[in-house]
Amino acid sequence: MKISSVNVRKITKENSRLKGIASVLIDDAFAVHDIRIIEGDNGLFIAMPSRKTATGEYKDVCHPINPEVRKMFEEAIFAEFNKEEE
Repeated sequence: MKISSVNVRKITKENSRLKGIASVLIDDAFAVHDIRIIEGDNGLFIAMPSRKTATGEYKDVCHPINPEVRKMFEEAIFAEFNKEEE
């Protein structure tokens, strides 16, 4: 599996922990939209697309199954996010 491209839309709303929204294209064949880039207490992290259930909980619509794939997503998204800041 290879990440083909990453697009980041920065959010500049004051006092918001949400810093951006990313879309990732995998193998030029599968797209994941609405990955949130959030400023946490220990730095930036990504939150995968989710939806609210009938009980009020949020469940991921899609997500990496193992830590290696999550790290691959994080590195690609953060690289694009930081590149746009320059």
